[in-house]
Amino acid sequence: MSSLLPRAEGAAAPEERLKDGSPHQALDETMETDRSVYLDGTVSIVSGVESCRSNNSMDTIINFKKDGREQTVCQEHQRPLEVFCRTDQMSICTLGSATKHRGHDTNYNDKQAGRQDLYPEQCRRPCLLDTPLPPPGEIQFHSVTSGSVSLSWGPPEGLNGPHKFIVTWGYDEEPLSLRVDGCSVTVDELQPGKCYQFHVATEGEDCSRSRLVSASVLTAVPVPRDIQVNQSGENSFTLNWSKPEGMEKVPQRFLISYCSQNTKTCAATTEDCYKTLSDLKPGTQYTVSVSTVLNGEQSEPVSITICTGPTDPASDSAALSAHPHSPEPALLPTERVPLFMDLLKRIGLEYNYENNKLMLSSVLEIKADTTSDETPQTLQSLPGTFLKKLMMANVNARSVMVKGDLCNSERINPLDLITAVFLCSDGFLQQQIVLKMSQCQFAVPLLLPNCDTKQSTLMLWALRDIVKKFRPSLQTDSKSFVEERIVVSGIPMVSFVRLGESSLSKSQILNKLLGNPQQYNDTFVHHDMEGGDVPRVISDGLVEISWYLPWGNKNMDRFTNPVAFANLRGDIRYFKTQFYFLCKTSAIVFVFIENYEADFKILQSQLSKTQLFLVVNSQKDFTDQTLTKLTTKCSIDPTNVIVKKRENDTKFVKILLTSVSESLRKSPKLVKIESMADIACKSGILVDENSDDCQSAKKMADEITRNITDTSKFKEEQLPLQGKIWKEISQVEKERCRLNKAGNEDIEKYKSSLKRKQNELRQGQKSINLTNAGTLFISGMSGSGVKRNYFLKWMQINLDNISQKNVSEFQDKYKALCKDFPGEKVQIAELDKISDCSLGLEHFLRELGQLYESSSFPPEKTFTMPNIQDLPPLCAQMLLDFSFPIELIDGDASNIPLKWISAVLTQLHSKLKPNSKIRVVTVLGVQGTGKSTLLNTMFGVQFAVSSGRCTRGAFMQLIKVNNNLKEELKCDFIMVIDTEGLKSPELAQLDDSYEHDNELATLVIGLSDVTIINIAMENSSEMKDILQIVVHAFIRMKEVGKRPICHFVHQNVSDISAYDKNIRARKKLLEYLDEMTLAAAKMEKKENITKFTDVMDYDPDTSSSYIPGLWHGTPPMAPVNAGYSETVNDFKESLMQILKECRGDNDLTGFLQWTKSLWESVKFEKFIFSFRNSLVADAYTRLCTEYNGWEWSFQKEMYSWMVCAENNISNFGTDSQSQMKENVLEDLLTEASDKIAVRGNEIQGNIVKYFEKQTTHVNLVEKYKDDFVASANILMREMENKVRNTLHRTVEIKEGMAKLEKIKCSHAETMEKKVLDLLKICRENKSDLLDMDLEKVFESMWNKSLSEINFSTLPTKNIFQDAFLVLRGNLSTRGGFVNSMFVENNLRDCGTKPFDFKSGNCSAQQLHHIKEMEKVCNKIITKCLKSITQRVESKTDYYDTYIKELLEMIDETLLQNKDCKVNEECEVSLKLHICGIAANEFQKMHDDFITVNDPRKCLEQSKNKYLTDFIDLFHERDQWQKKAKDFTKQCLQPAVIDYVTKMIGPDVVDLMKRGKDSEDYSTRGAFQFSMLKQLLINGEYDNYKKYISDYEQFVKDWLFDHTVNELSKESSLKTLEKLHLTEIVKLIADTIVTFRNTTSTDEEIKTFIQNFCSALGHKLVLPKDALNSVMTLNYSRNTEQFANNLIEFVQEMEQSLAAIYDQEMDIKLRLRSLPFKPQDKMFTSLFGCGEVCPFCKAPCEAGAKEHSKHFTSIHRPQGVSGWKTTNTKVLVTDICSSDVISDNKFNLSEVGACNHPYKDYQKYFPEWIISGDPSIEASDYWKYVMATFNERIAKDNDGHPADIPEDWKTLTTEDAMKCLKATFNVT
Repeated sequence: MSSLLPRAEGAAAPEERLKDGSPHQALDETMETDRSVYLDGTVSIVSGVESCRSNNSMDTIINFKKDGREQTVCQEHQRPLEVFCRTDQMSICTLGSATKHRGHDTNYNDKQAGRQDLYPEQCRRPCLLDTPLPPPGEIQFHSVTSGSVSLSWGPPEGLNGPHKFIVTWGYDEEPLSLRVDGCSVTVDELQPGKCYQFHVATEGEDCSRSRLVSASVLTAVPVPRDIQVNQSGENSFTLNWSKPEGMEKVPQRFLISYCSQNTKTCAATTEDCYKTLSDLKPGTQYTVSVSTVLNGEQSEPVSITICTGPTDPASDSAALSAHPHSPEPALLPTERVPLFMDLLKRIGLEYNYENNKLMLSSVLEIKADTTSDETPQTLQSLPGTFLKKLMMANVNARSVMVKGDLCNSERINPLDLITAVFLCSDGFLQQQIVLKMSQCQFAVPLLLPNCDTKQSTLMLWALRDIVKKFRPSLQTDSKSFVEERIVVSGIPMVSFVRLGESSLSKSQILNKLLGNPQQYNDTFVHHDMEGGDVPRVISDGLVEISWYLPWGNKNMDRFTNPVAFANLRGDIRYFKTQFYFLCKTSAIVFVFIENYEADFKILQSQLSKTQLFLVVNSQKDFTDQTLTKLTTKCSIDPTNVIVKKRENDTKFVKILLTSVSESLRKSPKLVKIESMADIACKSGILVDENSDDCQSAKKMADEITRNITDTSKFKEEQLPLQGKIWKEISQVEKERCRLNKAGNEDIEKYKSSLKRKQNELRQGQKSINLTNAGTLFISGMSGSGVKRNYFLKWMQINLDNISQKNVSEFQDKYKALCKDFPGEKVQIAELDKISDCSLGLEHFLRELGQLYESSSFPPEKTFTMPNIQDLPPLCAQMLLDFSFPIELIDGDASNIPLKWISAVLTQLHSKLKPNSKIRVVTVLGVQGTGKSTLLNTMFGVQFAVSSGRCTRGAFMQLIKVNNNLKEELKCDFIMVIDTEGLKSPELAQLDDSYEHDNELATLVIGLSDVTIINIAMENSSEMKDILQIVVHAFIRMKEVGKRPICHFVHQNVSDISAYDKNIRARKKLLEYLDEMTLAAAKMEKKENITKFTDVMDYDPDTSSSYIPGLWHGTPPMAPVNAGYSETVNDFKESLMQILKECRGDNDLTGFLQWTKSLWESVKFEKFIFSFRNSLVADAYTRLCTEYNGWEWSFQKEMYSWMVCAENNISNFGTDSQSQMKENVLEDLLTEASDKIAVRGNEIQGNIVKYFEKQTTHVNLVEKYKDDFVASANILMREMENKVRNTLHRTVEIKEGMAKLEKIKCSHAETMEKKVLDLLKICRENKSDLLDMDLEKVFESMWNKSLSEINFSTLPTKNIFQDAFLVLRGNLSTRGGFVNSMFVENNLRDCGTKPFDFKSGNCSAQQLHHIKEMEKVCNKIITKCLKSITQRVESKTDYYDTYIKELLEMIDETLLQNKDCKVNEECEVSLKLHICGIAANEFQKMHDDFITVNDPRKCLEQSKNKYLTDFIDLFHERDQWQKKAKDFTKQCLQPAVIDYVTKMIGPDVVDLMKRGKDSEDYSTRGAFQFSMLKQLLINGEYDNYKKYISDYEQFVKDWLFDHTVNELSKESSLKTLEKLHLTEIVKLIADTIVTFRNTTSTDEEIKTFIQNFCSALGHKLVLPKDALNSVMTLNYSRNTEQFANNLIEFVQEMEQSLAAIYDQEMDIKLRLRSLPFKPQDKMFTSLFGCGEVCPFCKAPCEAGAKEHSKHFTSIHRPQGVSGWKTTNTKVLVTDICSSDVISDNKFNLSEVGACNHPYKDYQKYFPEWIISGDPSIEASDYWKYVMATFNERIAKDNDGHPADIPEDWKTLTTEDAMKCLKATFNVT
């Protein structure tokens, strides 16, 4: 509740309210313990209200009594009537006074009995004063707003002691309260337009209170905002406004009142935020007011003055439109104001004019119509279409018109459209628009008019980005050129204006003047263009500018030096300011005139400032007298009058050309646009650069760049972090991966020295202080959003200016040196490195990156500058603002600053909405072939393309996808990456240039969803080189599972039939690709790849695009080729379609992970791409987890089925064993086969469906799909074999037992018949025999019967002989040597002694092999002895399958350890040894079984039961109760115990897989992590020793111990046991009830039992002997009573077994006794294939059971496993993940006793993949273990301690844990 209380100034500290944990403690203090009782009449409103809100303290209503009278309460609020309303003359409660009776005259209810006598004495507060507190003085309101009220009151009269005040307020809702110290308070967060009732009471120190003082006040209603006129006509105008701030969702109305002078005020109301007022007088000024109306209250009015339009504004414009070259309307500037907003509204820009300016990011947003070329359907779509085409530099952008035949009023002049777009765009979009217009050779705005403000703006900022190249006359011979920003170029300007009307078109004449006949272009919009004939509305007063730039050809150049041409739209009489400005800035002004009677004073005033030329048309009544009159009036030389006679336009243009050239020769008057700003300001013209943000940013940028002269020196001094030291760090990083210079040095020591060197370099980098330039740049970057963007743009402009100048000087020196001193190759080579003189924004951002990287180097650096952590968010915002690209790869150092890039992308991810998806598009190609230009044209991005600015490295820029396209493209943003050109001339001479290109191609292709391969060359050898680089990268990506789409773009193909003509070329390209693929595949050792289509889906017809040349004609005067823009647009459309079909759903975190992992991988020279980044690892883990779930579900279901099948076999009758084999077994095998097939196919289907998903990065693990499908097939086969073996074994056991059961049944039947005969004799005697007499008679009969029965026994087997025969069969395919061993050995003598390994005289290598064999054999012996023990403990008879299973176990284990080749002699000796042990144990087991199951003994054991039944039958006692008890105790209870024992095993597995630590058992990788983590935490060497030396046993013990621990928690095992007990007891009880209700009461109990057993035969196996015993002599027919008693005994059995399960038990013993051992199942699923790394013995972690390749996440130093040097016996520190990228060699007996290069390890171990250490620190875990336990490892392996590298010694437990988590992708 405290969060709902408004804030109030002057209130007591909030914590006072919250003491003792109560949110209303301050109010509760006024209450007694029983809060349902009011203590006194001074309790304020809030006392009751608040107490009701907490702890339900007012739930009980008490009727108080006084003198036996019951006090009444308010029926509505259930509160005492404490207040009297004088207005309504009634008693009310305090809440009523604040709600229904607010504003009334109220007072404390004195009419009620005095408050101090109101309650019984015992209810009074002991501290209550006898004298009431004086109330506060009168309430006064000082400030009332829409959301707050300030009030005060006088102090209580006569009160001097400590006191406070309780202030309560409210309207229709429950009141709120505050305790206040002083006599005033300000309450805010009130609602506007509401009448609030305020109450104040004095509160004493003892919490007593005075009566209330009340007053009410109405909060103010807020006024409307942003009132403006949308459109104004002759008789009407439309207003619109915004709702008051913070009330956007509150229902409200608005009152509009309006009047003109001397007229009556009219009013109207509306609920909308706009209103059209009509029936007004034309040309009349109206005053309009708008007020908010809320709750019947009205706000202060907001007023505006509006003027309706003139009577007929269209008449003059219609008359003017008759002039073919003068589309301007005759409206004066002031008359066009009302039409301005009307036009903006018509084209949909009215909301972008003042506040919501169009921004570059929104314009470049990918929308559904981004690539559409459809004609606009409405005027509102014109701006978007225009900008879309313009951003793609389409020369037809100005010609966009609405579809259909429209009248002029429904059309728009292109100049109006351009003017409107500029007025509604921010400065950065204006810059881009101007740049694109300039590329298209469109005239661009110099002075932009705004008829709304009646001011023009000099578009200096918008023009800043135009950079032009040209060759003036002075540089024609040297063939050099000038490249500079147009605003700083000193160029003479020639202006064209009009005085009055003119039949000549200035624009057409200018176009012809600028372009020669071979290269004509519509630079200026003219009447004959599309839309040019539409009358202009808002663009009069616009001054456009364009430039003529020579290219050094005297025959083609119209002017030998650059000239600027300006064109003023409209009559200069109405635009004097613009005209005067042009006169001040122009070298020449041409005035077109035809009204010879016009007022020429405007011209006379400008004569002294510029050269004026009059241009007249002789066809308009022009005579010599007219010429004399003109020259006299204008006071100009007659030679400055150019008369167009009857000559054609070409001749006339030549005349103009001559005039311009001659005049400029005489008086060039060079002027810079930059210098025009002062003139503009003095002329009353605004300058777009003069905003505070822009000027402040310029000042900061100039401070950094003003003193830069030598860029190389500046970078060295001011940007030192990215210099030599960063390049050295990059080289060391790569050398740590590649180890090219290791020589003979110990690899790990060499790596350690490299790490130390890298740390020293980083420390040196870190010691460099932040330079002045760096400090200033950070300060500029830290500004507000707009200011920061201005700063960055100014930096870019200044730096580009410097670079252009330096590059130009560099090139001049280079040319001179090559020409004059061609032999100076060293100097020429130095000058050839043009990138050294380049200085751009990326260098400063790169410095920030290195600053961040070095500050992240421990210990972290502390700067006095703004927090370094603030830099990544700023760069992330740059990407979002779409202002500048961010460098991904440092092209100078060929490295990625991963920490910096990670921080930027992480911040970018946090700024976007969660799970924002991206698509990545990259481009690759040769340097200088237009890659950047292609991306800039296609997406409107701003990658550098100017001279000396060829891309180095790779840059990324983010483009937003519009909401309506996100679902189709499956992304929120498109990341565009521009890359350094391949085959760069600057790198060509370097030895590693090919490697550099390979790295770049692999990285960007790996990051991309679509890769554009830019081809613009005819040289086939270069093309082949490029294609080979690209194909290498694609092959590597295929192996990862990432398959980016490739699209080839052929540039400079101009023929319209290029596509058809290039069929052969496409075919040739595919041949090249196949050729390159074959070569690259051999280098990558992927011989299965033979053609390009093996790598990716490639269609030559759809995967190639042909784009014509960029320029239409010869630059610099050539516009962009329309065909180029259109074709690029078509390609963009196909690209969007490609993106829609892409798989995967990467977000920025995924992109970051790919960047990290790919870069770490490409740093390895041979790119050993067993690539597993965190995304791949995560995807693989998910796949393994899913598959493990499917596998376990299948296994669990089949186990349950097998238990039922075994039960059915065990319960099968004993009289038809042959039939069982023929029918039951075959039926069960068929059923099992069908079930396995169905469930197996389901698993395979799940695998297929899983890989069809578009999520979880399944494409990254697609190469593992076949492994898991194969694993599913193996699972099915193994299950089928297991079921078959289990059922056959069960049948065999059943058949063996059947013989014994048959003998026992025969003897039992005989004895039963003897008992019945005796019973008959005794009954016939009809004498009452006592039990003693019956016992004597029975004894005599029993002895006689035993002597008569011929007891047959089971034959005794010779187990040794049987085992020998089975063993011989197992070895039957072996040679004579095996037979000789059989002859020499007696099985009885085998196994009596420990197994002996004969080493004899052998070499060290042979001895090592013998020791390995000894380990394998000991493991087999242990495993077999465990199996033998389990069989013996089962106390069953012996069966031949037991020996067969042991031999299969031996063969399987030997196969698993095939690397350790056990020779034939050892194998036979081992089998003899184990079979000897087994035969001896099984012989004892068999003999014991024969003894225990001797038929005579078994019959004698039943003697007492026969006697008891005999006596009961004689006395005719009913047996149902006794039989029920015996049946429960002897039959059901053992069966139930057996059932529970069988069932809990799978449940324990489920418990482990779903418990708290279930993640540890989800996959083999997760299991590895959990074990290694626990080993590290425990830190005990003995545990590590066992893990390393006997991994299999360690895992078994680990799982067993953890299973025991899990079952020990919360009595988990007891819970499982009792759960299954309850389950089976319920089933038994239900079955009993079913048969009781359906069985006839006169049936025998025997029949009832038989039916019962049959019904539960699949669940329970009842002991045969016990069941036969119960059935013998059982002739009772009281089945109902038997069933009832049976239910009672079953319930007793449940209680008794539950009590047993509740007892403390040995969980280990219990687990080992289970037929389904959960620990073994867990071991099988988590142990894996059992293979270990051939070098370091790290276990394989592959998830699928059947996998083609083994791998492990983390390799160890080989010394950990006991590897020593041959000579010195010193433990080695080599790690195989380092060895495989070095020149080291290995020597293993398995592959021959000679040295082999580690790099060729797959030649000898093709099934293993050993990655190069991907993160350098990936083996830190085992390095730490090796360094910690070095001496103990050496001692245990009879060697000497290793020479531990120094950096290993510094590793800590935290380092090891960090490595472990990173390796297993655990956060």
